[in-house]
Amino acid sequence: MPDAVMLAGGWRLWRQFALRGPGFPAEGVLRLAPAGLGEAADKFGDGSCGAAMSGPDWDAFAASFGAAAVRTARSLQQIAAQSAFQAAVAWQNRTVLGSGIAPFLAWQPSEKGRTSMPRQREELVAQYWQRFCVKNDTIGFFGPVGWGRFDASRPGIEVEPGDRLIAGSEVYFSSWAIDALARTIEAVPGVRRWLPPRRVPFVRVTGGEVTMPGCPPVPITLDAHQVLDLCDGTRLPARIAVTTGRPLSSVLETLGELLRRRLIVWRIEVPTSAHPDRELRRRLEAIGEADLRAAALGKLEVLERAREGLRPIVRDPAALVPALTAMESSFIELTRSAAQRDKSAKTAPCRALAYSDSRRAATVRVGHAVQDSLAPLSLCLTAARWLVHRFAEVAQDRIRAEYEKVRAGRSTVDLSELWMRCMPNPYLGAADDAERISQRMRQRWTDIIAAPAGARRVHRASADIADKVREAFDEPGRGWSLARYMSPDVFLVASDAAAAARGEVDVVLGEMHVGTNTLTQSLFVMQHPDAAELFAETDVDYPGPRLMPMLPKESMLLRWSTRNRHALIREQDYLVGPVDYTAAPDRPRTLMGADVRVAERDGELVAVLPDGTVFDLLDVFGHALTNQVMNRFALRPVGDHTPRITLDRLVVSRETWRFAAADLDFAAEKSEPRRFVLARRWRDAHDVPRFVFVVSPTEPRPFYVDFDSPVYVNILAKAARRLYRADPAAALTVTEMLPTPQQTWLTDERGARYCAELRLVAVDQNGS
Repeated sequence: MPDAVMLAGGWRLWRQFALRGPGFPAEGVLRLAPAGLGEAADKFGDGSCGAAMSGPDWDAFAASFGAAAVRTARSLQQIAAQSAFQAAVAWQNRTVLGSGIAPFLAWQPSEKGRTSMPRQREELVAQYWQRFCVKNDTIGFFGPVGWGRFDASRPGIEVEPGDRLIAGSEVYFSSWAIDALARTIEAVPGVRRWLPPRRVPFVRVTGGEVTMPGCPPVPITLDAHQVLDLCDGTRLPARIAVTTGRPLSSVLETLGELLRRRLIVWRIEVPTSAHPDRELRRRLEAIGEADLRAAALGKLEVLERAREGLRPIVRDPAALVPALTAMESSFIELTRSAAQRDKSAKTAPCRALAYSDSRRAATVRVGHAVQDSLAPLSLCLTAARWLVHRFAEVAQDRIRAEYEKVRAGRSTVDLSELWMRCMPNPYLGAADDAERISQRMRQRWTDIIAAPAGARRVHRASADIADKVREAFDEPGRGWSLARYMSPDVFLVASDAAAAARGEVDVVLGEMHVGTNTLTQSLFVMQHPDAAELFAETDVDYPGPRLMPMLPKESMLLRWSTRNRHALIREQDYLVGPVDYTAAPDRPRTLMGADVRVAERDGELVAVLPDGTVFDLLDVFGHALTNQVMNRFALRPVGDHTPRITLDRLVVSRETWRFAAADLDFAAEKSEPRRFVLARRWRDAHDVPRFVFVVSPTEPRPFYVDFDSPVYVNILAKAARRLYRADPAAALTVTEMLPTPQQTWLTDERGARYCAELRLVAVDQNGS
């Protein structure tokens, strides 16, 4: 491929990348850092040789702090009053608008009036605001998906901002909501006979017996066997009756018996899709009785009309809130079930009936200077490949051991039986194996980097360590098909737009998503202006068919939902359902797990399909294997402090600290001015920069902290207190923010600047 971006070690970068960034300008968070307040606080020194926190000077500072706090509260009110802010909150949790935002806006800020509840509401707004301004979340118009390309004809970054922030938005149904409606419709008398039954994917029939994993074979009659063979999810009961030459009533009776024995599924099945409502409509339109069909479609149309009404008001909270409320009321009336899933419950993402995703109007081209800075990324990719290959070797042995147990005393083993034997997939103890290998990788990197004790900044020339990296990590091996992919997040640091255009850019490696191509997720594919381009990239990587498992629609454990389902599945690819069956049964190359045989060929375990096609068995377990290694790439073991590590111009590890909750001694201080001064003393004592991100075991996601902003210091203090109550020995992880809000380069049509990261896709060209 002549215009491909190639890296050493056999890696190719996709020509295009996703542009992830917030929907509000980065400078928004700086509004919450009162000018000069930090410097005034620092005049009180460290408490030993500096000024004491008492006396006239302190009183003057406390007064200025109080006045600044009131100004900050007013700024937060201005933020909370923005239509776009309220719309973003409405999509996240609209009850907050009434319980927190409305009373906050009705409050008149004053020093004495800043009691506990108003301060909590200040922090509520500030928490949402930091997410909307500096977190590169991909969700809604406040985290739109953008796109960019590598273009070696220019030196640096070229931004084409478009004529507006958002090029387009779409509203999607959560899969669980459409499934709930389907259950309501299928319960209507007369509907079931218009539903094609399907054999349970792990049920196998041989020699007049039915076999299910973990159960002894049970006999089945010839008539039941004939009907079961025809239950492929595409044939209606009437067609089965014609094929078998039996009366429909007899076939319906047999189907009822097979259903009671849990050998078939006989319901409205909605395949996994970004548009489950369309799939449901397709199935309802196949109902052959006009009255039943009209009644069923009428129920769906109620929700479809509600969704259509949301599309033009995605960013209009005044219209959005009542429209969402009306949709939920209709859903409750239709299904007699809750329209919101409890956040505290163990549920997958997408708790509401519907969600919205958007595409950013701005596009980006990245030139040769940035590409050159990415060259050391190949060393990290080589280490990530080592991690995958070593884990694949262990996993193969573990799965083989289970295969041998299943095979004992029988001639064949089917995929579903082995799959269930290995549950929880890919096998029991996989997380421990993956972590052990990851630790080995981190230790080898530590030896290669050889950072001096106590160092804050470590720079290495990639040429100086390349041989050591190859010696440590360039071992032969093989992974699984999906693991040829790596998805690194990359940040670009520029002093201003002109410097960015010239290519005067530093590059920072964020997370390395190992063994996966995250751009295959529905949330990206659905927001691409021409998804055929992504399929074309996939065809380059895999010219032939792949064998892919059908994944559940949702998973609480994996934070899996319809938004991040795999969407780059081609017609030539095979889909197999070992347990979950979430594809359309009428899709070509769709298989039942019980019909796929596991065998040994040339010393390797393989999956043999009914048509004789053979795939590496690990490919079927690929997603489960990837889940174990995806977030385990790191260059250093976990420690109290790790330095910023730079290879050439690529920062491969940002400076990070770990603090026990008890170490944040300022957190317990009740006086806000004193807490602010103590927090800055603490920051200076540990050489922590002004802007950081903090991860706490008790918080749902990382959060931004600006030590010049009292409200964000308060949020940090509260998080530390919460963690201390949960476990005094537990640690917060603090990581420098790089780039900072002042180092952003992505602009909109008005020239406002936004935080951003590039989600790249790297492909191992050495794979098969």
